[in-house]
Amino acid sequence: MYAIIGIIVLIIMVFGGFMLSGGAMGPVLAAMPYEMLIIGGAAVGAMVAGNSLDGLKALGGAFKKIFKGPQHTKQDHIDAIALTTQLMRMLKNDGPVALESHVDDPANSTVFSEYPNLLKNEALTALICDTLTLLVVSSGTLETHAVEEVMDNAMKTHFHEQHEPQHNLQTLSDALPALGIVAAVLGVVKTMGSIDQPPEILGKMIGAALVGTFLGVLLAYGIVGPLAGRLKQVLEQDEQIFHAVKQVIIASLYGHPQPLVVESARSSLGHTVRPGLNELLDALRGR
Repeated sequence: MYAIIGIIVLIIMVFGGFMLSGGAMGPVLAAMPYEMLIIGGAAVGAMVAGNSLDGLKALGGAFKKIFKGPQHTKQDHIDAIALTTQLMRMLKNDGPVALESHVDDPANSTVFSEYPNLLKNEALTALICDTLTLLVVSSGTLETHAVEEVMDNAMKTHFHEQHEPQHNLQTLSDALPALGIVAAVLGVVKTMGSIDQPPEILGKMIGAALVGTFLGVLLAYGIVGPLAGRLKQVLEQDEQIFHAVKQVIIASLYGHPQPLVVESARSSLGHTVRPGLNELLDALRGR
């Protein structure tokens, strides 16, 4: 929502300021379709050349994240801590056999079914189930630091894949000013081919060529760059729920008391989604 508002404000301020200063929009609007065709076409071609089909699909999905915002709410983070705590308590009190059916088929688990929003996050569900499956099949013989290393590697791989669209957008932002210059140079070449025309015609042609440079810079630093930055913010906030789940599992394996387990998970969350300690403990009492 804020991304849309920001783009609207940017367009109004830039072109509004230009018009208030006495600038005429006619030449800009006349040149813009052709300049955008060159710049936009070159940008799309470069993105296609530099990405796989999966990468292009991920880039398309990234715009949904930019405009929709983070996937999980504060309540989802509370639920993630509660779910993982409940599973670790089951492992400790009832043993691996009682836990096995839940991590083998989370979609049909009575425990996971209480948290439908978390089940929608397949990567998060896989992290929980894969880690607990290791604990089940090893019958408690794994060292805690080894489990932590496995979780860190799984999270690192997932986060790297999730950030690829953000890196692509940032790369595009860095390239757009140069693509604007490409469009401008072509405009200058066109102008030089009409050097015998009167000054008023040459002036319009040179002005049209400069629109390419203007659009390249505006798109880079006014739109694509900020969108890449916003996507990075969204992705980093979505990563916090993974860290909370990891903290519950690792702290539980170290044998810490439940309040300390909960606090280690809660303290890994940013202030926008971090619940109060008493709020979280109250939620856990009902589980």
